Amino acid sequence: MPLFLTEADVRAVLPMPDLIETMQAALVEYSGGRTQQPLRTVLEVGDQKAFFGVMPAFLPGMSALGTKLVTVYGSNAAVGLPTHLATIVMLDTGTGAPIAFLDGRYITEARTAAVSAVSTRWLARKDARTLAVIGTGVQARSHLEAIACVRTLHEVKVWSPNPDHRDSFVNDMRAHVKPTTLSSVTSAREAVDSADIIVLATSSRSAVIHNDWVADGTHICAVGACRPDQREMDGALVARARLFVDSRIGALAEAGDIVLAMREGLITPDSIAGELGEVAATRVDARRDDAEVTLFKSLGMAVEDVAAAQLACARARDRGLGRTISL
Repeated sequence: MPLFLTEADVRAVLPMPDLIETMQAALVEYSGGRTQQPLRTVLEVGDQKAFFGVMPAFLPGMSALGTKLVTVYGSNAAVGLPTHLATIVMLDTGTGAPIAFLDGRYITEARTAAVSAVSTRWLARKDARTLAVIGTGVQARSHLEAIACVRTLHEVKVWSPNPDHRDSFVNDMRAHVKPTTLSSVTSAREAVDSADIIVLATSSRSAVIHNDWVADGTHICAVGACRPDQREMDGALVARARLFVDSRIGALAEAGDIVLAMREGLITPDSIAGELGEVAATRVDARRDDAEVTLFKSLGMAVEDVAAAQLACARARDRGLGRTISL
């Protein structure tokens, strides 16, 4: 009978260091052409243009087959629900029968941050110690945890438009990550000033940071702006940076930071230096010198969700977590 895992079950079996390694392996498999993953199907729902996506993937090397059903409803915050919700269905690779149903909200949150940590491992300067986090939602929190797994952070500066959210973020995260300094600042420009690593984890539809704010040698993880009409940074910054993506096909279709910069004539498809999986497999050069700005534009991929779900299912069964259900 299929296994059912709640968010609490999934959290219990997916510690961030292990998830980072699983995401790196999945990225290498994807960029090596050893997976099947079509471009996700996306619907807009209602007047608010909510997002509903269907994301299937097959990873033969991990014997993992499944799909994620994900929604993004900005209005959910007003009724006390997460804006991003997801369910993952895992299938038997031999029969196609369902073998597990998992809450996918936490997997979406954690695997996104874990992939950004992979990008930081390969693309940030080895001596990177200062982090700017733009945003204070669940992605901002998980990114601070994940990046602290691959770099020793001495200073973290946080900004979002709401001062109460900034202060709450700082107070909450001090219990989980302990850089020398963790503080909120009053502007995005102040946050990114002299930062070695920048995380953009916002719901903004327009640029929140600009090229002339960013120092040479910075690495940027951009995880918001998941639609082609949205952006978190100006086109000049995208054009200046050595650009990496999780999926070329997905980025050229859906990543607003890239699509809009192309529309402005600032970059072309050839401006993408490589996929992160190609970097991790050492088939594409990463950072070429300490002055280069590197940018990883993340959209999230089904292979990441399915690989994370496969790991969660295996560990949950070993530990007797979750419950079986009949259909």
